[in-house]
Amino acid sequence: MKGALLAFAGLAACLGFTALALAMDRHFEGCFGRGRQPGRLRPFLRVGGALGLAASLLASIAARGAAQGWVLWFGVMTAAAMAVVLVLSCAPAATPRSAQARSEG
Repeated sequence: MKGALLAFAGLAACLGFTALALAMDRHFEGCFGRGRQPGRLRPFLRVGGALGLAASLLASIAARGAAQGWVLWFGVMTAAAMAVVLVLSCAPAATPRSAQARSEG
């Protein structure tokens, strides 16, 4: 049970940081092409990112209790943020192309 909560905390943090990053013009253009902006999606991406981080916090507290849960959450957020930064900086344009190739194939 605790392992599933920890995995959920990590996944929710990754999704939250990804949504927050895609709410910014620079990262959205990097993933979906120049000239494209989040536009009407921006508020939904921001709220989704905040909800993802909040869900991660709740899962961390549920897994380890109130005292250690906060510390775990900061560690999970650090790892998730580093993963999102690496994906967005190393392969921003390759991500949509690989998703498009999977959907066409």
